[in-house]
Amino acid sequence: MNTKEIRDLRDDELVEHIKTVRRDLFGLRFQHATGELENTAGLQTGKRDLARALTIARQRGIDTSK
Repeated sequence: MNTKEIRDLRDDELVEHIKTVRRDLFGLRFQHATGELENTAGLQTGKRDLARALTIARQRGIDTSK
């Protein structure tokens, strides 16, 4: 997701997106550790997507630690 798409999300959708990206990143890290991950670039794009979403959440004052 690009920045504009993330900014267009409502607050509850943004929190759900952050949870989903965190879950996906966990799975990617697990696959990488076990040697099953073929496309390692997915790790970096996932991290960037999470960072974008967290930045926008912080700008809006949304607590994402839940």
